[in-house]
Amino acid sequence: QVQLVESGGGLVQAGGSLRLSCAASGNIFSIGAMAWYRQAPGKQRELVAVITSGGNTHYAESVKGRFTISRDNAKNTVYLQMSSLKPEDTDVYYCNADRTQEVGLVGLRDYWGQGTQVTVSS
Repeated sequence: QVQLVESGGGLVQAGGSLRLSCAASGNIFSIGAMAWYRQAPGKQRELVAVITSGGNTHYAESVKGRFTISRDNAKNTVYLQMSSLKPEDTDVYYCNADRTQEVGLVGLRDYWGQGTQVTVSS
């Protein structure tokens, strides 16, 4: 079983910055894409940013130029540097590890973190 543990959320004023981290642990052989999603109460979870194992990235239009996703493959960790934060960025942010291959197991699995709250005050 793979576990994803997020950290770095909190309360910040508009215009400020936060850095989220998500570390994957377990008998991991490889992870495909790693991504950050966010979800507000009563709303659908939406993709914020994704990064492939090769380092290719994609961002939601709403965060382009403000957020940067990166990953350390040796540590199975993904980061989200968030700058110029706006009140509308307030959400619970979830880490996702897609197409995870575990040692000794057949097939690929998808894992989620427990979520970390980001609150941006105006």
